[in-house]
Amino acid sequence: MDQEYTRRIEKIEAVLDRWLPTRPGTAWAEQVFPGLEGPIREELLAALINPGRDLLSRGGKRWRPLLMTLVCESLGGGDAALPLTPLVEFCHNASLIHDDIEDNSDERRGRPAAHILFGVDTAINGGCFLYFLPLSCIDAWGTAVPAEQKARIYACWGEYIRKLHLGQAMDIHWHRNFGSLPGLDEYLVMCRFKTGCLARLAAVLGAATAGPGFEAEGERLGKAAENFGVGFQILDDVKNLTSGIPGKKRGDDVVEGKKSLPVLLYLYRQPERRDFTARCFAAARAGGAGAPEVEALIGELEAAGTLEEAAEQGRALIKEAGEEFAAPPAVRPAPGDPGAAGEARKLLAGLAELLG
Repeated sequence: MDQEYTRRIEKIEAVLDRWLPTRPGTAWAEQVFPGLEGPIREELLAALINPGRDLLSRGGKRWRPLLMTLVCESLGGGDAALPLTPLVEFCHNASLIHDDIEDNSDERRGRPAAHILFGVDTAINGGCFLYFLPLSCIDAWGTAVPAEQKARIYACWGEYIRKLHLGQAMDIHWHRNFGSLPGLDEYLVMCRFKTGCLARLAAVLGAATAGPGFEAEGERLGKAAENFGVGFQILDDVKNLTSGIPGKKRGDDVVEGKKSLPVLLYLYRQPERRDFTARCFAAARAGGAGAPEVEALIGELEAAGTLEEAAEQGRALIKEAGEEFAAPPAVRPAPGDPGAAGEARKLLAGLAELLG
């Protein structure tokens, strides 16, 4: 099964490399900037794409574009979603570049963050460009694709990218001000927007590219994918406070003042510990991940059982998503190899197990 995932990821990487090349040349510039007048030196094009290119070169799980292609395959669409995979992967990486600036993070995927390497101004501009670059993929998406279908893809992309930024705004508001404590339901809404919406976009686009008549399946799988994304975010937050996330420092979320699910569960169960938690956040912000208060807070969360409780909620959401992914579609898949569609559905369900 791992080989099947690898084979698909290699196809995805080829598409990403095409739209974000190591050396952008004239042909790339003409496609991305149609009607461009006058020569643009290659080093100027490189300055635009280097933050995104560098981040993508560091790796990443690529589960969002993989989910997108598997949804399309499971509905009989074959590789039809492949040309549009940058719509989810580039936007995800753009959000990481901006997130590191907003959180003043030093590292990402084991190396200095983009704003450390390239400067804040170049990183902001490169991140913004990475949001909009994949729209060129829609423009180039086959002459046989009806204009109405392209318009729906544009509208869908716009809706979910707006939600992504709303989720980020909620997260920033809460981690900047310790006195502003979100409710557990508000926290889940934030996760659905900040992390779940790109996963949902991946599933909706996968269904849309499979062919007409799969709107209901897109909604069903999109909701499951959103749960998958929320579960993934919860487990990621737990890992930050336990084993640590590769390429980041254990307890970075405490430094950022992040109101993650384990922290919220702890504070709502033991409101008398709010002052202690506030002191830990303040000390971590001043002293970094090495401040002793970081480990003190993590120790309290572990003793209170909220780390494991949050992890259980994350795993439950991913398990629920996997069951939906494994369920046969309510409508007949598009004409094609039914065996291939069934195999893709197994891989889709396996993706939940692999990342959960």
